[in-house]
Amino acid sequence: MATFCIHSYPFSFNLQILIFLFFTAKPISSFALQNNPNFDPYISLFGDARVENGSSNVILTRSHAPSSGLLLLDKPFKFVGEPVSFSTEFTFSLSPGNADGLALVFVPNGFQTRFTSQGSFGLFGENMYLGIEFDTQKDDKVGDFNANHIGIDINSLESIKVSNLSSSSMVLNNGEPLKSWVDYDSSSKLLQVRLSTFDSKRPFSPILTYSIDLLEMWGTKDVFVGIISTSINGSSFSDVYSWRFRVRHVLNSMHSLPANPHKDSDGFRAGKNKFCAFTFLAGLIFGTGCGALFAFMVLFMWAILVSRHSVFPVECQVSPEEFRYEMVDVVVEKDNQFDKN
Repeated sequence: MATFCIHSYPFSFNLQILIFLFFTAKPISSFALQNNPNFDPYISLFGDARVENGSSNVILTRSHAPSSGLLLLDKPFKFVGEPVSFSTEFTFSLSPGNADGLALVFVPNGFQTRFTSQGSFGLFGENMYLGIEFDTQKDDKVGDFNANHIGIDINSLESIKVSNLSSSSMVLNNGEPLKSWVDYDSSSKLLQVRLSTFDSKRPFSPILTYSIDLLEMWGTKDVFVGIISTSINGSSFSDVYSWRFRVRHVLNSMHSLPANPHKDSDGFRAGKNKFCAFTFLAGLIFGTGCGALFAFMVLFMWAILVSRHSVFPVECQVSPEEFRYEMVDVVVEKDNQFDKN
């Protein structure tokens, strides 16, 4: 990640700006997005984030340098000792220029009270935050290999896992709207990141996958979620067009101990016996009915086929006929003239 200076003090892309905006600054507006169907109703705008007149999207950065803006969900979520899964999707665009990009961040409550100038960027090991960065700057100090990648950060600006978008012919800061899905499943403990163009469907395969136990990392702390962006020289803008965040809790019964097998065993057996007898009787009646219906259909079809192919003899009445014979006399007369000759 690239760094820049405010009043001669170094600021990192998604850490100290996040600390300043997240816990010290007051929100500019908490109702600007309440009537926008593309955003959750409880989202506050911090820093330079704004909704301009007649626009439905949020602009996170301004034209002056440096500039930073934050979208923050007002209501945190917590694990409360239970596994929690979450899904979020958002649409954004990054214009060309010398900007750091955009990041989706998860920060536990009390993060700012333990922030000091010691440790890795002022953080100790127990103050764990999670970030999914859409990075458009190549910073050799944190091991960035190009200026077009997605990375997963845990308590450090150095990504623990990176996906090179140049290999998939996708460009983060070409000004075109992109859509991202970030999902965490508590049962498999998998964090998945997907990315596509705005007019494409949700990809089947994630572009980035990482195994992590967030319950172990955060425990019962309240966790805040935000989208942050910074601009170094003011020549680029970051826009967010939509953002939805959903949490799914896993029921305690799925992780409870097995029931006592000796409790109410007699009543359970009696009920089970009654249920089995009723099931057997119902099955017997049903089977008998089906058998009778099948036999009737067979007989009916047999009767139809036999009636079509039967041959019946035709009886003809024979009666005697009488024939009468008569004697016929044939007289041949000789020609007298012929005799004279």
